[in-house]
Amino acid sequence: MSKRLWFQLHGWFSLPIWVLFCFICVTGTISVISHELTWLTNSEARATNPNNLPAMPVDQVIESVESAYPSADVMSVLTYEPYLVNAVIFTDTDKPYAVAYVNQYTGEVQAVNSTISFIEFMRTLHGWLFFPWQEGYSIGYYLVSAMAFVILGALITGLVIYKNFWRAFTQPKLRFNQGRKTFLKDLHTLSGVWSIWFMAIMALTGLWYFVQAFMWHNEIDIEEHAPLVAVSTLPATKQTPPTDLKAALAATKAKYPDFKPSYVMLPEHNRGMFNIMGSGDTIFYDNYAYSTSVNPWTGEIAASKSPETMTGLQTLSHITDPLHYGNIGGLWTKVIWFIFGLILSGMSVTGFMMYTSKLVKNKPEKARQAAPVNNIQEAN
Repeated sequence: MSKRLWFQLHGWFSLPIWVLFCFICVTGTISVISHELTWLTNSEARATNPNNLPAMPVDQVIESVESAYPSADVMSVLTYEPYLVNAVIFTDTDKPYAVAYVNQYTGEVQAVNSTISFIEFMRTLHGWLFFPWQEGYSIGYYLVSAMAFVILGALITGLVIYKNFWRAFTQPKLRFNQGRKTFLKDLHTLSGVWSIWFMAIMALTGLWYFVQAFMWHNEIDIEEHAPLVAVSTLPATKQTPPTDLKAALAATKAKYPDFKPSYVMLPEHNRGMFNIMGSGDTIFYDNYAYSTSVNPWTGEIAASKSPETMTGLQTLSHITDPLHYGNIGGLWTKVIWFIFGLILSGMSVTGFMMYTSKLVKNKPEKARQAAPVNNIQEAN
C-alpha cells in the first residue's frame, strides 16, 4: 500500500467522526479529575477535617443520616477519596430518592440532594452519552467503546505514515515561522508520538469495554450474582436479623485485613445480604476488587471475591477502569492522564484542520483538471 493511501486511511480514521471523538475525549479528560473538580467547586462535598479526626466506620455514617431523618430507609453507601464526603443513598416519606453528603470525620450531614452528582454526570456522559439502557445494552455505550477502533486505526496508520517517528523523542521539531500548515503538521506529529503509550492504553481498554458491552447484551455474566438467603433457613416468625452492618464489616475486615470499603449495600428484604465491596493493597485493581456477601441471619460470609480468586474476565473487568481513568497512582497519575487527554483531544482538532485544508486545496486542482474537458464539450 502506498504512503498516499495510508495517509487517506489515517484521515478516514480521524475525520468522519471527529466531532463525536473529540467530545468523548474531552468528557473523558474531565472525568479523570471529576473528584478533584467536585472538591474545588462544591464546598458541601468537601470532607474537612481540621481536628485530624479518624474516619468513622460506615455504620456510624449511616447512624448520622438516621438521626437527622428518623424515617429514612438507607439503601447503600459510597465512599470516595479521603477529602470527599461519603454519599448515603436513602428513601424517606417525602424523598423517593435522596443522597446525603455525610462528613465521615464529624458525622455532619452537609447536604441532601435528589439528583446525580457531578462525578456521576461526567462518567455517564462520557461512558454512554446518556443513552438509555434497554435489555442489557445501550447504543451510547457501543458508540463510545467503538471509538477504540478509531484510536487503534489512527495509531497504526500514523506509525506507518511517519517513518522514524522515534526522532521526535530525541529531536522534537515544532516550527512556528513556516506557515500554518507546517506548524499544524509538526504539532500533530509531535503530540502523536509522545502520546503513543496513552493512545495504546485508551485503545486496549476501549476494546475491552466494547467486548464487555457485547457480553452484557448477550447475557454473558462476568460477575456472579449476589447470593440470597435460603428460604429454609429463615425464621418462622418475623424477626430482626442478629447480624448488623458493623459485624458484617468486621467479618469482611477479618477476611481481608487491608480492606477499605467503597460501596456497601444493605439487605433490601429478609432474603437479602450485606453486599460489601472495596479495595485492598493492590494498585492496579479498582475500588470494587474485594467483595463479600454476609448473611445477616448467621453472620457468615456466603460469598467472597478478591484478585486471587478472580477469573481472567473478572480481572480484566477490574483493572480496566484504573488504567482508563488513570487513578492507579492517585493524584499524580490523574494529572498525567488529564494532560495527555487534553493532547489527544487537541490531536483530533489539528487532524481535522489538516485534513480539511488539504481537501480545500485539492478542489481548485480538480476544477482546473476538469476545465479543458468542459471547454471541449461546450465547443462541440
